[in-house]
Amino acid sequence: MPKSESSIVLASASPRRSELLESAGINFIVVPGDIDEAPLPGELPADHVQRLSREKACEVAGRSPGRFFIGADTVVVCEGEIMGKPKDEADAFRMLRKLSGISHEVITGYTVFDSEKNTCVTDSVSTRVYFKQLSETEIGAYIATGCPFDKAGAYAIQGGAAYMVRKIDGSYSNVVGLPLCEVVETLQRVGATG
Repeated sequence: MPKSESSIVLASASPRRSELLESAGINFIVVPGDIDEAPLPGELPADHVQRLSREKACEVAGRSPGRFFIGADTVVVCEGEIMGKPKDEADAFRMLRKLSGISHEVITGYTVFDSEKNTCVTDSVSTRVYFKQLSETEIGAYIATGCPFDKAGAYAIQGGAAYMVRKIDGSYSNVVGLPLCEVVETLQRVGATG
């Protein structure tokens, strides 16, 4: 593998994050992180995703070659509840019913860890998403597609749930799972890309 392709490592198995980085012309390899994603007691959503993004980047850096490690974690926050990936169909249904007809926040924490300098840049981006009112039939049909199960808040704006979203305020790529503008700017700032 050419050195230029192995100097940046995405510590995530998310195909959506890979697609976003590829769309920006970033050369990278994928090595998924393996950490406990449970929130700490009293942890605020932005602190939670920033901590997880940092832990993912550092965990992968500890066992993989490369210089720059990108970690990310996304949650949906609705009426104070941090929504990760649904546990099962009932949990997905509960989440989507709660999101129906109101707005919520999508927060993604990201970290760029430079293993050569042993430094981290960590931040988070928040986007407000407004859902239309969903019928139980619509929710059931969406769950039947299987799409919700590896998505925070049980939906993917770039997939079958696009029609559910009335509008967004903020970064679209953040809702997909990686605030691309901010991540690319960080990579440029730390010297990972031109």
